[in-house]
Amino acid sequence: MLEKDWLSELATQAELADLLAPSTECQEAAGYGHTLAEICQQPHTWLQTADGLIEARAWLQDWMDGVQWLVLTGSGSSQYVGECVHPVLQPEMGRPVVTLGGGWLLIDGARCVPPARPGLLVSLARSGDSPESVGVVEAFLEAEPLIKHLVITCNPQGRLAMDFTGDRRVRRLTLDSRTNDRSLVMTSSFTNMAIASRALSLLGDAEAIRRLADQLARAARSILLRYADVLAAVARAPFKKAVFLGTGCQFGAAKESALKMLEMNSGRIPTVAETFLGLRHGPMCGVDRDTLAVCFLSSDPLARAYEEDLLAELNRKDLGARKLLIGAEIRPALLTGGDVAVRIPEMAAAGDVNSPVLAVLVGQLLAFFRCRAEGLRPDNPSTGAISRVVNGFPIYREKSAKENAVHPGLKPWAAD
Repeated sequence: MLEKDWLSELATQAELADLLAPSTECQEAAGYGHTLAEICQQPHTWLQTADGLIEARAWLQDWMDGVQWLVLTGSGSSQYVGECVHPVLQPEMGRPVVTLGGGWLLIDGARCVPPARPGLLVSLARSGDSPESVGVVEAFLEAEPLIKHLVITCNPQGRLAMDFTGDRRVRRLTLDSRTNDRSLVMTSSFTNMAIASRALSLLGDAEAIRRLADQLARAARSILLRYADVLAAVARAPFKKAVFLGTGCQFGAAKESALKMLEMNSGRIPTVAETFLGLRHGPMCGVDRDTLAVCFLSSDPLARAYEEDLLAELNRKDLGARKLLIGAEIRPALLTGGDVAVRIPEMAAAGDVNSPVLAVLVGQLLAFFRCRAEGLRPDNPSTGAISRVVNGFPIYREKSAKENAVHPGLKPWAAD
């Protein structure tokens, strides 16, 4: 449940006031109570996550000591968490840091991780119960004794948190139970795992972790208090598809925001995520009069120069139904027609490497309000195509040629 004082502040936004006025039970019965609460609780939970990282920083530093590389892994949104943070972790930690999808690791195993040993595999998961998340850790524990594991999860009862408690090569960091979203889509689980992962390179400075979380929480509160009505209006506009653009760490935010729009609208709004420079290499052909372009702008002068050049090209070619620009500073000349600017000055102070969680918050609100406009239930908008936790499926591993199995050369292993 949201804090009473925070609810009162949020009620200054007309859209949120109408949604928050009914009781919690009525909100849940209407199909949006979990999702809305989980979006709005993020500023508070980020501070709790930072406190948890500060409390755990001694054993985390010890656990990472001596590893030659970090691979962040997850599936779907959990993978995008890694993509939001690994570009900053690598230079700050002074060792290779990459993000690899759980499915890729499940199939290719050690062939796709750096060859040096020891290494650290960081598994990110809301529930920790998806088959590939567990299967990856099982496979690496069996085949790679010199690779250690760190599980960052929101569910203390999930398989990732519970199945490996007896193995000395696995440590877990479990976030506050409120981050284990009950909604179909990941919202506060995503941003809290991003905050936790981002802090891995700041463990030597507790105050730096606390300052960053406080800075981002204040910015998130400002977004919710200033722009909920604006984003609701954009969400109700007549677009039929959306493209999300970001550079560097913000590309991970673009991927997650595109997925939120797709999931929360049960596939009714097709989406694509791209970099600003990558849009020209084919995807621009899909930006038509039915397309909303959501642009997460950088504060870095070099990156912004390329981004503004792309925006000028979209304007010149009259592409897209309208643009939603999100950034610290947005020049009026970038806006045409019905374009909308979401100005978040705090992004400049936080820097591009720390701002993805703020961009994702905007994407969450946009998807939530569009879901409502479509007449769907944000807590469970799917018609059954997807579920909160991926349904179980067999996990296969290589086998000898003389063994028999359903799939040639394979045998079922650790089926969920």
